[in-house]
Amino acid sequence: MAGRINDDDVKAVRDAVPIDAVVSEYLQLRNAGGGNLKGLCPFHDEKSPSFQVSPSKGLFHCFGCQEGGDTIAFVMKIDHLSFSETVERLAAKAGITLRYEEGGYNPSHQRGERIRLVEAHKVAARFFVEQLDSPEAEIGRKFLAERGFDQAAAAHFGVGYSPAGWDHLTRYLRGKGFSDKELIASGLSQDGRRGPIDRFRGRLMWPISDTSGDVVGFGARKLRDDDSGPKYLNTPETAIYKKSQVLYGIDLAKKDIAKASRAVVVEGYTDVMACHLAGVTNAIATCGTAFGGDHIKILRRLLMDNGSARVIFTFDGDAAGQKAALRAFEDDQKFAAETYIAIAPDNMDPCDLRLAKGDEAVRDLVEPRTPLFEFALRQIVGRYDLETPAGRGAALDEAAPVVARIKNSSSQHEVAVQLAGMLGILDTQFVVKRVGQLARWARERGEQRGPAQAPSRGGPQPQQVRAPAAPSGPALNLRSPAHRTERELLKLALQKPALVSPAFDAYGADEFTAPPYAAVRQCIAEAGGAEMGVPETREYLAQVLDAAPNDTVRNLVTELAVEVFHGKTIDETYAGMQLVQVRLRAVDRRINDVQGSLARLGSNVAPDHLAAAQNEVWVLQQYAQALRNNGADAL
Repeated sequence: MAGRINDDDVKAVRDAVPIDAVVSEYLQLRNAGGGNLKGLCPFHDEKSPSFQVSPSKGLFHCFGCQEGGDTIAFVMKIDHLSFSETVERLAAKAGITLRYEEGGYNPSHQRGERIRLVEAHKVAARFFVEQLDSPEAEIGRKFLAERGFDQAAAAHFGVGYSPAGWDHLTRYLRGKGFSDKELIASGLSQDGRRGPIDRFRGRLMWPISDTSGDVVGFGARKLRDDDSGPKYLNTPETAIYKKSQVLYGIDLAKKDIAKASRAVVVEGYTDVMACHLAGVTNAIATCGTAFGGDHIKILRRLLMDNGSARVIFTFDGDAAGQKAALRAFEDDQKFAAETYIAIAPDNMDPCDLRLAKGDEAVRDLVEPRTPLFEFALRQIVGRYDLETPAGRGAALDEAAPVVARIKNSSSQHEVAVQLAGMLGILDTQFVVKRVGQLARWARERGEQRGPAQAPSRGGPQPQQVRAPAAPSGPALNLRSPAHRTERELLKLALQKPALVSPAFDAYGADEFTAPPYAAVRQCIAEAGGAEMGVPETREYLAQVLDAAPNDTVRNLVTELAVEVFHGKTIDETYAGMQLVQVRLRAVDRRINDVQGSLARLGSNVAPDHLAAAQNEVWVLQQYAQALRNNGADAL
């Protein structure tokens, strides 16, 4: 049974791996001000970045979907790992050897399933690369050479060779400590008559990595005529490999995609290689499936969907390529980026084009040429006889709903005008009105189903903020001066505890009128108070998060820990103002409560009780006046 990872080692991992470096493996981050970074949230679809990362605090928070936490929580969420699997993966990145509280360290027993499957693929990738140098792999080296790829190119992309025998890799992985169950689960082996045998045999092998760079699968190219299998054989669906959620080359291309806000989508492994070697280092490809919604999510997080973002598809010009382009156009509106299609002369793919005309021709190919919508519309219109009114009308019936899906109204109008020109309809306004009518109907149908909740753009809006599900209480309303001030004070206690300590630690949870804020105040108290954050350390925030009773409170903690302050200058004066306002409102509430209680009791109040209550009111009134006159000095 797996032992518990030593707490000190977990802390060391949390401190050693910068959260911005980890998050940047999955999405593009940009400066958000105040030392924070922002990007498109990987956990929900959004157009404007509301996902923020605080490198100094080691925390992330999305103001749209409320997901938040530290580096460990991010990796657990995005890669669907257990806590121990995540710590082990991050420890490996940081070169930290973990200790376990019970039992010795035993990798074969104590590492989670995903970690083991990734390790198996890592070992298999090295094995295939070594086999590419073997005499048997001559046919594979010849295949690469004929397509313009030398030994250095093969090494750069990790291309390897799987021996033609039945169980070469299976026996090798067994010798490395992997069980038959793990080999089958990984997809590297499959059941044979006498036990597991290799899935890939006698083929050229391309490792397929996820965004973080872990090898999660392989693409295998047939080399021999006596191989009765398909031309390309990919890893089957496994716990770590989902073909609709991986893009070949994304680990190599992601930085350049983010830097240039441009991605090039090609159709095969050799096309990716050809593009990268020609200088188009933002090229990626799908792995045995059509380009779809999950692929778009990966690219959008890297592109940040800014106004200059571009996605260029390089489908073949044949019927299959045209069909793939139309399929891609169906999802076009999921991008905020502009999409284009590039088709090489003589319908050559990038690999063939590089062989025939050189690197420059490949670079020229992917310069944006034909907008994808224009290509798609021409394919639709081309199926009809435009010489007849009936043909033009039928083409309009099919094409107009496609144009109506364009969300930007000005772009929609412009494309409708172009459609009229393609169809040869002189009455341009007729086509524009037809498209506009279809768009309105679509919007009305959507509104009848109920409008979607618009995500927050980069932080809480100045009106209503949705309250956490627990603890119960009224919704947080930032129009309320009390809620606004309480929020600022909690942000100070989490982000700049030295400015409010030790005064803050004397505040009770009952001084916070919003139950969610009271819950955060209680977490800070259970973590030892704001004083524990002086000097500021990540450990303090980790202890506050650990004290949270549920995910709702935990998410609110991360939200407050990364949110920017409302004040321009955050200093002792500003902190003192928040401390005074929260305390003053609490004092005023207590005065009103006591006076209200006396009023309800009337003449029925006992003399000693009346005297005590009047004395309390007098003391509180004096304290309130001192707070108003002297500010933080009266605390």
